[in-house]
Amino acid sequence: MIKKYMTFQKNNGIAPYIWTVLCILPFYFIFQSPSTIEIVVGILLTLIFFILYRIAFISKGWPVYLWTLILIGISITATSLFSYVYFAFFLAYFIGNIKDRVPFLTLYFIHLLSTSASINYSIVMQEKLFLQQLPFVIIIWISVILLPFSIYNRKERGQLEEKLEDANKKISELVKMEERQRIARDLHDTLGQKLSLIGLKTDLARKLITKDPEQARNELKDVQQTARTALSEVRKMVSSMRGIRLKDEILQVKQMLKAAQIQCVCEGEFNLTNVSLLTENILSMCLKEAVNNVVKHSGASSCYVSIEQSWKDIVLTVRDDGIFKVEESFKAEGHGLIGMKERLEFINGSLELVTSDGTVLNIRVPNDVKPELDKEERK
Repeated sequence: MIKKYMTFQKNNGIAPYIWTVLCILPFYFIFQSPSTIEIVVGILLTLIFFILYRIAFISKGWPVYLWTLILIGISITATSLFSYVYFAFFLAYFIGNIKDRVPFLTLYFIHLLSTSASINYSIVMQEKLFLQQLPFVIIIWISVILLPFSIYNRKERGQLEEKLEDANKKISELVKMEERQRIARDLHDTLGQKLSLIGLKTDLARKLITKDPEQARNELKDVQQTARTALSEVRKMVSSMRGIRLKDEILQVKQMLKAAQIQCVCEGEFNLTNVSLLTENILSMCLKEAVNNVVKHSGASSCYVSIEQSWKDIVLTVRDDGIFKVEESFKAEGHGLIGMKERLEFINGSLELVTSDGTVLNIRVPNDVKPELDKEERK
């Protein structure tokens, strides 16, 4: 019990003592009155004030404003009859806790004007007891002016901090979710291509095992090597999330198209310059997924891959002479064309699909050219 009391004292400082004195003080002023009737009225007003003050704190909606107006009336009466102005301090604290701005301002100005009027009235009437405590009256009047805004702003700041904390938590969750989706896409694209290549080479080896055993053994060796490469890439991607260079990816693309018996034609310089690793990594992933779709869904006999880099942007084109299958390319969110669009949006890139006379996929991303090179290219 003592420990809880000491904790309460530590957390609240001298505030509990101030409130206790202010609660007892009215009776000192009331008993200064020479009339018994005034003393009884004063005690009743004080008790009613504290009861309504408690009710006002737990009320909601319009009754709060009604109780506040009654409390202001009791405060004015106590100031005029008993020179007790300290109820105004209770009201200043209460009004500062009102959340809605319009009711807060309305009650604030009503309380300020009524308190100022009652103080001026007592000064004009030359109330002796009132004039004796004039320095404290001035302090209360300043509190009536400043305390409500101080509490209101503190409450508003606390609410904003809570909203900010909630927003940060949501952002953190979204970042985690986006990171999971990105890793899922990367794993899908990395393993998807390699597993497709393994499947193609395995089918080819099965067909050649009786016709050309030596070629079948070579294909199985490639399967083994591809599996090791896939395992190595997954380990590296999980451990360091390293970027994939376009010049390395094009070699894998050629190998995959060759295994699928699709003619591959590449044009352009795949060794990009002045491009961030993130941009090149996304281009590599998009190229991998585009060629993977060609192999798995198009039924094409040839595939044309080209890249063009200018001072403005980089354009990667993948064209085949097969058939575009909408249901296959869009069936899984986060994969296929949808996955490519999500990646490209991250670097302000775009994807254009043309399905007449084969399938053409144009991938365009802004070029990360340095400013000085940019100027030289424009001249």
